[in-house]
Parts: sequence; structure tokens; C-alpha cells
Amino acid sequence: MDFDALNIWGPGQIFAFSGLDGKTIFDSSLVLRTAFEFLGFEIKHPENGGSIKFLNFNKNTDNITLAGDFFYLGKNKGAFVDSCHLLIEGKLQIEAGNSIKVLTTNNQTLIGERDHFCPELINRNIDEVIHERRQQLQKFPIPTNLSQNTKRTLLKAYSQLRTQFCSPEGIIKKLWTTPDRWPHRRMWLWDSVFHAVGVRHLNIKVAREIISAILELGGKDGFIPLDASPYKKSDVTQPPLLALGVRLIQEIEPDREWLKACYPFLKGYIEWDLKNRDSNGSGLVEWRIEKNENCRSGESGMDNSPRFDVATQLEATDFNAFLSMECEILADFATELGFSKDAILWEKRHKRLNQLINEKLWNAKEGFYFDYDIDQNKMSEVMASSGFLPLLCGAPTQQQAAQIAAQLNNPQTFKTAFAVSSIASCCDKYYSKDMWRGPVWININWLIVRGLRRYGFNSEADILVSQTIAELEKMYLKYGVFFEFYDDRAEVAPPELLRKGKNIPNSFHQVFHEFGWSATLYIDFVFENNQYKTKLKVNNLTVGGVMA
Repeated sequence: MDFDALNIWGPGQIFAFSGLDGKTIFDSSLVLRTAFEFLGFEIKHPENGGSIKFLNFNKNTDNITLAGDFFYLGKNKGAFVDSCHLLIEGKLQIEAGNSIKVLTTNNQTLIGERDHFCPELINRNIDEVIHERRQQLQKFPIPTNLSQNTKRTLLKAYSQLRTQFCSPEGIIKKLWTTPDRWPHRRMWLWDSVFHAVGVRHLNIKVAREIISAILELGGKDGFIPLDASPYKKSDVTQPPLLALGVRLIQEIEPDREWLKACYPFLKGYIEWDLKNRDSNGSGLVEWRIEKNENCRSGESGMDNSPRFDVATQLEATDFNAFLSMECEILADFATELGFSKDAILWEKRHKRLNQLINEKLWNAKEGFYFDYDIDQNKMSEVMASSGFLPLLCGAPTQQQAAQIAAQLNNPQTFKTAFAVSSIASCCDKYYSKDMWRGPVWININWLIVRGLRRYGFNSEADILVSQTIAELEKMYLKYGVFFEFYDDRAEVAPPELLRKGKNIPNSFHQVFHEFGWSATLYIDFVFENNQYKTKLKVNNLTVGGVMA
């Protein structure tokens, strides 16, 4: 594997010990990020960590290898010994906050979290530590029939993915993933599904653990939280896609016992959604909407979409499409497991949801699905990417699906420089370079591709996959990261996009630079793309130093 391909210096790259290699500690693990204002790392976690500046590094002339847990920067090199200790060789200037301890011997420096600091680790051979980290990354497959740019970007995706893993801890009993080790840090519901989607091509056991980790947080009433740390759970939920994640894993390697263990959690969760998110008893569900103008519906995942600007109760195209799809999948699972009564019930619910989606959310004039505002008793005027998602559950007729697919070629709606924009061009009064008010999200593109393929629109799906791969590669090769979202009109570079009303570097008000599902769904796109249909059966990912 050509590690020299990881040679792009840029701000915002995350550096952390992988839970695939051993124990991580939620409150104490070191997390670093390449700095915006100097050549070095900011210690982002623990808080008030400080900074590491390289005094003899020139990003324009020196050799660079910057993986997620080891690096070479000119004459400097370093790697994580464990989750709380970083070993570096080179000429440094360190500003350590009160949560960090530093020990230097000769040309080698140990940086560690204060409460877990182990000075004996200064004696580790740094080349051996780097070799250990390289060997773990080496285990990921790089198919031979890829372009050089794709190989480089895939290697980056793998490197980033490793930093997203955390070991079991507290209430989380399985290996788990986070959207990024800073600032999100916690485990998130639909992110976990999208992470497992990419990981399933690399190791089935690990993909199953990612899904099981979030499922097993389900309460007795079936509720599964939006996010959780090892010590706390959210009191709201997130898009229900867990059955889809299970099905995609089962498609690669069926495991009836795992499916049987997952089924009660999947069943309880959808039952909870149906019971608790249909406020008017219409049969269609609504996301919880909040008063925070920058996050009106965090539960939907589309935090600041104009869909939620004025609505307080909104029968949502995406929520109902997801639920219908999950019911359809659960009907198949119940049949496979011999739960015939359940299978009949899930199929009945699936068909009923599809009927209601078409009766209430289909706009025949526009040829597209729209949310329905319960309070105003009318269809929303916001044409959003969520309107594509009933393709996932089979709600549209073939004729309706053709009308939906045609929107991708309509400059007045969703034919943009980079598709698929989060709102249509005709909704310009709502448009902004801000998260879900215009920019493109890779997970939505991935979902739309699945919907298109369900109806046989493979040409449209192939184009969207190719465009998405190309954009991710272009931006990685320029900036060195997978961004959280991208400009649909190709007018603004990702680092300059707004996040919840502002663009403030080094804060929550800037597009995140090492975002989980942008990388994991890139992996899935590459493996599933028709151009690379050679199926690789790979099960050599190492967990905790033991072959999975």
C-alpha cells in the first residue's frame, strides 16, 4: 500500500488512536487536529489541551505522510502508542494545557493525558509504534482496477475511518463509531448505519457490532436515542434506517442468529415511532420540531432545513418513507424468522404508509413529494431533497417515479453543478450556503441512488454515483479531508460554507472537515459502482490486535 499517497497537508484533519487497536477512554483519549493558523496540531481533546508546532517542517517542500494515527512531516514523525499517549520524534514547540503532560528525552517527546500519563512509554521505539499503526491500515483492501485518484482517496477514507472507532465503554457494550472524534465524539443513530454500510465491505463482524451498539441502547418501550455517549443518552430519536443497515449486512453474509437478536430491537423501535410521532392519528408521522432557529429539527437529521422554518407539525416525506421501507424490510425478516403474524402486520403497515404518502404528500402538478403542514392544513411550498426518498419504499408508481427522476435533469429544480441540492433551485428565497438550505449531503445522494435503482433508473443512478465520487475525490485531493457537506452550485469552497448561520473557523459554525459518512459512503460507492463490480470477500480487519 502506497502510504505516500496520504501526502496532503491541510487544516482540520483528525488524529486519534483507533478503537480497532485497543481501549479508548471517552473522557481522556487524546484527539488532535491539523491546525488552521500554524504548521502543527491543536490538541482538541481533552479540553484546553494545547498545541504542537513543528519548527523544521515546510509543507511545500518536505515529504508528508499524514494518516489518522501516525505521520511523517519532513524530519518529524509520530504515532499513537495508545489512546492517551502520542510519541513524537522531531523539533517541536509545545504549549500544554492543564489536561496534558509532556516528557522529552533526547529527540523523542511523549505527550499524554494527565490522569493516565505513563512516563515509561517514552522508551518505546517510535519506528516500531509507527509500524504497528501502518500494519493495521495495510489490512484494508485497495482494488487494483481503480484510478490513481480513487486509490488515493480510498486510502484516505480508510485512514479516517479508523479514527472513528471507539471501544466498548459504559452503557455502550460493543465497538462503536462516531461521526468524528471531535467535535461530535458521541455515537449517532443514522450515522452508525451509514458507517456500517461502508464497513460491511471490509469486515462483516465489525459492521454488525456498529449496528448492535446502537440497537442495544433501545429502551423497554422501544425508543432508540439520536445519540449517546458511554454515560448519557439523548431524549429524541433520529431517522429510522437500522433495518436497512441490517439487511445490507445480511446481503453480504447472512447470519440468522444475529438477525434474530436484532429483530426485537428493530421491531420495538418502529413500534415506538408509530406510537409517538403521529400526533393527529392520521397514520403519517412527523419529526419533532424545536424552537432553535439554527436547529429546528435535529431529530430529522436535516437540522436547519427551510422545511421546518414556520411549521410546528409536519407530516414528513422522508420520515414516512423511511418507516415504510423499514416495515417492508421487517416483513421480510419476520418471514425469514418464522414470525408469520408479524410478517402480515409489517406488510400491512408498509402498504398503508405507501397509500397515505401518495394520498397526502404527492404533488401531481410538480411531479414530486412535499411535506404536509398539519397546522396550516396544506402542502408545504418547500421542494426539498427529502421528496426523492419515497422511491426507497416503493410508494410511487412507475410513472410517478419517472417524474421524480426527471427532476435531476430539470435546471429549475435539482439539476445543479453538483447534485443533489438539499432544496430545489425554484425555492431560491429559502436558499443559503448553509447546511440543509442548499448544499449537498453525501448520505442523501446515497439514499437517492438506492431509490433510483429500485425503479430501474440505473443510468440516472450511475451518473449521480460518478458525480459524487468525482466531487469527493476532487475536494480530498485539494484539501485532504472528507467534508460534511458540499456546495451544490460549485460557487463556494467547502471550508467557506456556512454552518448554522455563520462561518467561524475552529468552531461548530464551520463545515466539519473529517466527517464520517462522507468517507464510509464513498467506500460503498466505490465498491458498489458498476465500474468496479469485482466482488472482494475481505475479512481481515483487526480488532484489538486480534483477527476478527
